[in-house]
Amino acid sequence: MPLLEVKNLKIHYMTKRGILQAVDGISFEIEQGQNLGLIGESGCGKSTVVKSILCLLPRNALLAEGEINFQGQNLFSVKRAELDQIRWRDIAYIPQSAMNSLDPVIKIGDQISEAILAHERITRRKAKQKAASLFGLVGLDPKRLKHYPHQFSGGMKQRSVISMSLALQPKLIIADEPTTGLDVLVQDQILTEIEKIHHTTNASLMFVTHDIGIVAEGCQRIAVMYAGKIVENADSESLFERPFHPYTLGLMNAYPSVYGPKKELISISGGPPDLVNPPQGCRFAPRCPFVLEICQHQEPAMDVTALNNQAACHRIGDIEQLREMAGRAITWKQAKVI
Repeated sequence: MPLLEVKNLKIHYMTKRGILQAVDGISFEIEQGQNLGLIGESGCGKSTVVKSILCLLPRNALLAEGEINFQGQNLFSVKRAELDQIRWRDIAYIPQSAMNSLDPVIKIGDQISEAILAHERITRRKAKQKAASLFGLVGLDPKRLKHYPHQFSGGMKQRSVISMSLALQPKLIIADEPTTGLDVLVQDQILTEIEKIHHTTNASLMFVTHDIGIVAEGCQRIAVMYAGKIVENADSESLFERPFHPYTLGLMNAYPSVYGPKKELISISGGPPDLVNPPQGCRFAPRCPFVLEICQHQEPAMDVTALNNQAACHRIGDIEQLREMAGRAITWKQAKVI
């Protein structure tokens, strides 16, 4: 049984313009000790997926269909009091711009201790000892627990929030754009710390980001989201070597590599569709250079590809030819954006 199982999840938002289909029928699993990367451009529904798992959706959100099972229990049927215990204790969350989530007038150590005391029946002294141990785990000097957030650099604040997420030894850590606003050197340090923690604690990790480079090394599986749907789900190695969906091919073209000869970065023309009035068929069809008539009228099913991977595309059988064509800039420039 997987640790986390998302089944046919559909989350809609009630807006003045109508019903916005933010997440539309996605499914994926995370096994114990596994790292999953959820990638996609801004507005594709990644953060809504995270809020759904944490059961922290806004009031205008509607669960249209589906379920989220954590350790075999549907989180949508759990009472609020029990949910409050599951959060932090079993499922920890590192939010976007985590460095700004710290209270500026409370010492870092006290903030970590309070999180521990809210879920464990231990003395304040033991909570502080545990906070010191957590600081050491993320490479920070325990003496800095007595300092305020403004006395920390951006990277140190980020590590502090990561240590707080580990306070109760959760089984699943959800990191939502954890390196936002950090320079590349600090990003690398944070990612190294997260990877080290994963191996130390054997916690499962869900890495949510728009940067495909971040998940390239640290995740065993990658799910690619586009316009509220997962269009490809594969193990990391095969996704980078043999992607099956045209959108994934486009992402690869826009991702610079430090290996091999220099090559031109190729962008995908156009923008994501309006999710209040999404396309009838494949949601990537308006931007896809390989679009067929069927793509515009019939939504592709998620089919099994090689190595137990999945992709939703009508042209999986032509993928070798599409991969070769996708490497040419002219292919994407000639795409008729609808």
